[in-house]
Amino acid sequence: MRLGISYDGTDFTGWARQPGLRTVQGVLEESLSKVLREPLALTVAGRTDAGVHAEGQVAHFDTVGEFDADKLIYRMAKFLPKDVRITEIRTAPPEFDARFSAMRRHYAYRLTTAPYGAQPLQARGVVPCKPGVDLEAMREASRNLLGLHNFAAFCRRREGATTIRELQRFDWERHGDLLTAYVSADAFCWSMVRSLVGAVLAVGEGRRTPEWTKTLLAETERSSSVTVAPAHGLSLIAVDYPADADLAARNSQTRETRTVPQPDGGCCGE
Repeated sequence: MRLGISYDGTDFTGWARQPGLRTVQGVLEESLSKVLREPLALTVAGRTDAGVHAEGQVAHFDTVGEFDADKLIYRMAKFLPKDVRITEIRTAPPEFDARFSAMRRHYAYRLTTAPYGAQPLQARGVVPCKPGVDLEAMREASRNLLGLHNFAAFCRRREGATTIRELQRFDWERHGDLLTAYVSADAFCWSMVRSLVGAVLAVGEGRRTPEWTKTLLAETERSSSVTVAPAHGLSLIAVDYPADADLAARNSQTRETRTVPQPDGGCCGE
């Protein structure tokens, strides 16, 4: 069963289940297992950190039971706490895997340039920044990072995990005082999106030049010069999947180790 999920991450210690802590996975698995009367385990498209939100998270679980999906959505709306919702439930093909079948994930990071900070109703999802940020410089700095690269400078190290990613979109839109960064990639490593935003914000505030972000791609370890932007400005807004007939091929492709092509024909695989 494929689920669409949204949540306010403020009071969660991230997605992943952790003993003794309130997590999105823990709350959902406990609630679904009680309602469906069988132990269920969720596989998620992207494990968000503590404080990060989601508007378009995707997960799946396997079940032997049968139920009416629309009725279950309505029942879960009454059963779940107000900061998490199941927005969609539907049967998925056997090959569907919320994590490995995903083609790309889309995030939004929201800032406000208002001198008084975020409006009270936005405060849990919008981060204040300096009113005079240079948006054009931020756009240039963001474009420098597009493509297939080793993003080690922007990632918190995890043993055995690759930091090679294909950044497919990184641009900014302004609506009044609200600045929104849209960031899309085939996958992200730990804290990558918030680090990307933090680096570009340093450019917008005049502390760095747009060319600086390009130099970070040569780093092989996390850079101490990159500030991680606050968690509550970030939200997972969508996940893309291939057609059903292409799911198995996508699962296999995702599990392959990626490399960055080098000009001399060599590579620097991780």
